Amino acid sequence: MKGKIALITGSAKGLGKMTALSLADQGCHIALNYVHSKSEAELLQAQITAKGVRCIAVQADISKVEEIHALVDTVQTQLGHIDILVNNAGPFVRERRVFADYSEAEVQMLVQGNLLGPMILDQLVLPEMRRKQWGRIIHFGFSHAGEARSWPHRAVYAAAKVGLVSFTKTLAVEEAPYGITVNMVCPGDIRGANKEKTIDDIAGIIDKETPRGRPGSGEDIARVITYLCLDHSDFITGNIMDVSGGLDPIRPTI
Repeated sequence: MKGKIALITGSAKGLGKMTALSLADQGCHIALNYVHSKSEAELLQAQITAKGVRCIAVQADISKVEEIHALVDTVQTQLGHIDILVNNAGPFVRERRVFADYSEAEVQMLVQGNLLGPMILDQLVLPEMRRKQWGRIIHFGFSHAGEARSWPHRAVYAAAKVGLVSFTKTLAVEEAPYGITVNMVCPGDIRGANKEKTIDDIAGIIDKETPRGRPGSGEDIARVITYLCLDHSDFITGNIMDVSGGLDPIRPTI
């Protein structure tokens, strides 16, 4: 992957940050993306640049089409054409609320940010990936997204991500002849500061809810994404990969 250009959306903090660091360790040049976390993005940019690769930080809201186009244009101008796209960013309403209580604006924001935004980003990077006969696209889902089950209080978010499941599988088939792989990574219930921790950081911590017995870490997700981006991972495409320690966090009843 040395010399490849990777764009990771929503990468100033959390799982996106850990993914950016992991890909930088493989020699990728990194395009960070943020909406509000400018200071965190600039600190991470310095940390990644110190690894000996190029890195830029670009502000853009993935739920707004015009900002998606500006994001890709900026990356292409400052770094070059995108080889690896990690669609990590996606709005989420933390308050538990039935669908009838969502505003129309919230519905549109969640669908735009979690389904249409990644689709448009994918479409923008595909021509150059096709020309190079190489590309890696990663979508983010949620644990058990591939089963399209009900998720009360998360109706819109779940529907958008489940739509992205079908799109992931379809795009993988369509782009396979061009050397482009498309996969979805579905993190388990990785909470708070654990999103920026390594596996060693959480060693010895007990999590009785997770069958594996320990909490998940950001490294658990980043290492899977990094593996999917390797040259010899080209036979892995169209997969919906749960990285959850065996935990099923969805409660099917209200």
